[in-house]
Amino acid sequence: MKVTLDNPTSVAAPFADRFTNVARVDLPGGALLTLSGQTAIDDNGDVVAPGDTGAQTERIFEIIGRLLAAHGAGFADVLHVRTFLLDLGDLPAYGKIRRQVFPGPPPASTTVQVSGLFLPGLTVEVEVTAAIAPA
Repeated sequence: MKVTLDNPTSVAAPFADRFTNVARVDLPGGALLTLSGQTAIDDNGDVVAPGDTGAQTERIFEIIGRLLAAHGAGFADVLHVRTFLLDLGDLPAYGKIRRQVFPGPPPASTTVQVSGLFLPGLTVEVEVTAAIAPA
């Protein structure tokens, strides 16, 4: 088993290098990817569409797609999605975008309402786990 912690250049680096975007575990039958929670932050570190869960969800899945692609994976490889929402009333806006990202059988899922996220204006954070076949 080999473990790699990675910040692909296709996505802006995490704030002050406080965390790694992707933890990859290479196994004999493939690899397991665990992505850190992603929020709607632009390349300058500013919140995208403050207060707009739909627009933030689009940005988040764009970032997640880039992180997965950097490791030879895609949304079809996602096993589990964990979502943190400030308001469960935003679930329809979030769900609309998520259904576009996962048009087939949906991955396993956890969604919870939280009292806050790390920057004002953020309404949603998403993390995923994916499995890929050996390269």
